[in-house]
Parts: sequence; structure tokens; C-alpha cells
Amino acid sequence: MIREIIRKHLQPETEFIFGFADLNELISSRFNGYKYGISIGRKLDDRIIDRIIDGPTIEYYKYYKQVNRELAAITSGIMSELSEHGIECLPIEPTVSHAEEKYKDYLKTLSVDLSHKLVATRAGLGWIGKTDLFVSTRFGPRLRLVSILLKERPGKTGTPVEKSRCGKCSICVDKCPAAAATGALWNISVRRDDFFNAHKCRDMCAELALKRLNVDERICGLCVAVCPTGKRIKASIH
Repeated sequence: MIREIIRKHLQPETEFIFGFADLNELISSRFNGYKYGISIGRKLDDRIIDRIIDGPTIEYYKYYKQVNRELAAITSGIMSELSEHGIECLPIEPTVSHAEEKYKDYLKTLSVDLSHKLVATRAGLGWIGKTDLFVSTRFGPRLRLVSILLKERPGKTGTPVEKSRCGKCSICVDKCPAAAATGALWNISVRRDDFFNAHKCRDMCAELALKRLNVDERICGLCVAVCPTGKRIKASIH
């Protein structure tokens, strides 16, 4: 039933992926018994991503916010229907705004208690790339993620992806204007800070957004645009 409810809200189906994750022993006790996750990915428009050449465009900036709003609405719809069937669920908020005081603890480490990327990798939807992007098997990194937690097992959970599939490719590392990545491969035993400096990335995103868009935001998109996995998948679809 849970799978059918989700599918109904993810239209058109070709623009979305979703999967179920077993998060037992991986989730903080503050989540109060929620041990399973739904990971949902919304494909990004290739035309907009392809126009990101040397930094964020105003088109990408507006689109990024639009997709976040769409995912929030979809999440709300799914949760409402799940609740009607007596299924306890909890949303994981999208990427936080730098301006909100309530997120000051997050801003110290740029880490959260439960990330969308963790839920997605445990659901078997993809892996984490060298610049800390989630790279899906279906859309590459050209997507946005949202997550919903559940107390009851939603059905068959995905086979977790536990290591990178980026191989020797270092295009995103070479193109990163912040030089934030070491080039090391991710796996479940590696801490993010050992292969990627999120603070350097964030600072550069702020600089680029102010310089190119005249906005006080943290956005770039270069690593999303240059990833050959995303380009290859796009070419095969079209």
C-alpha cells in the first residue's frame, strides 16, 4: 500500500525515483523509534543544468527553489495519505537556509543528524561522489532529494550502496572552484570531512551567488553540471 500511495504522488513517473531504506542502528535516538526511510528523488531539467558553465545562473537559482517547493508539497501529500491509513511518518526537512538562527548548530559542522544522502544510499538508489554529491543510478547527480521516516517497515528495502562508483574520474574535483575535494573515493567507513571540505564549498557558493546573482545565498551547481554520469544518462534518455 505504501508503494502505491507514493507512486500516485510522483507524476510523471519518469521524473522521479524512490526507494525504501532500513536505518536501524544508523539513526539517532532523538527520532523516537523511526527506523525506516523513504527516499524520493526529483529529476532536474537537463536544459537548465547544461547552462551552468562557470557558476550558478539566475535560472538555476530560481529553479532550485521551485523544485524544493514542489518536493515539500509532494512530501506533504504523501504524508497526509499515509496518516489517513494510520501509518506514522516524519519528514526530513530539505537543505536549510543559512539565514535561520535555529540552524546555528548545523552551521558549525554543516552536518545533520540524518541526511537525505544517507537515506538514499541505504535505499540503494546511488552513491556519494567525490564532491559529496549524491549520484543516482538513474539520473546521475541531476536530482533533488527528500526523505520521509517511518516506524513500520514499508515493505522490501533496497540493497544499500556502500562505496563509490566514480572510479578514477576526477572531473568534478578538477572543476570545483573551491578546490573542496581531495579526490578520494567515498565509502561507508569514510567521514565526509576526510574527502570533502563542506565549509570551503559553502564559502565559494556564497561568493559566486553574490558575484553572479547578487543574492545572499549558497548555490553553485558546477559539479552537478559536469558529472559525466549525469551527462551519459541524459544522452541515453534523449
